[in-house]
Amino acid sequence: MPMNELLRALPLDEEATHAHTGAWVASVLRTRIAEGRLRPGSKLSEQALAQALGVSRNTLREAFTVLGNELILTRIPNRGVFVASPGMDDVREIYAVRRMIEPAALQWGPELNVPGLERIVKRARAALASGKIEAMADANQRFHEEVVRASSSAQLQELMTRVLAQMRLVFHAMSDAPDFHSHYVELNASLVDLLRAGERDQAAQALRGYLDTAETELLAHLKDRMAADGN
Repeated sequence: MPMNELLRALPLDEEATHAHTGAWVASVLRTRIAEGRLRPGSKLSEQALAQALGVSRNTLREAFTVLGNELILTRIPNRGVFVASPGMDDVREIYAVRRMIEPAALQWGPELNVPGLERIVKRARAALASGKIEAMADANQRFHEEVVRASSSAQLQELMTRVLAQMRLVFHAMSDAPDFHSHYVELNASLVDLLRAGERDQAAQALRGYLDTAETELLAHLKDRMAADGN
């Protein structure tokens, strides 16, 4: 689907307080990337995006600068702006942030929503049963978003939105490993079991181990891919 049609097909919050500012445009694009709508390596057309979002090119460029600083977009001289393709150093940075935020949210977050996490696990299991990889990836994203929401911190949730956008780009690198998401469905379910039993400390510890395992798996896959590509 062409870029402008893609964005027009998605609901945009026209009543947002900061609608049509650089920050608003950055938020829209960041959300689309976190949802998996804009994929790694996609070239972003200034003309199409400005028209689709109803903003000036200067406003769009402000958004590009913000997302470039977040490592979500990258500008290639004489070629344009592209959705980033995270490498091994990016994965290490993403997981360093996640290890600091997510276990703490599980352990001490004042607004932990265990029923909400249970509903997400149910959707993930349904996606697993039907072999829907994208739906499993989406449920995994939603699960970790809900974990951080327990913190009740708007700033941490905003940071997590950025991290999840980067994670979605990383997940695309695992498209040739369709079983990557499957075993995390039950790992998420095991976290919910601990939380339901009131074992928040154990859940936090289990999540730290879970994140370590996921990082190791991603790095090994990226290393193998780079070797296969001759890099």
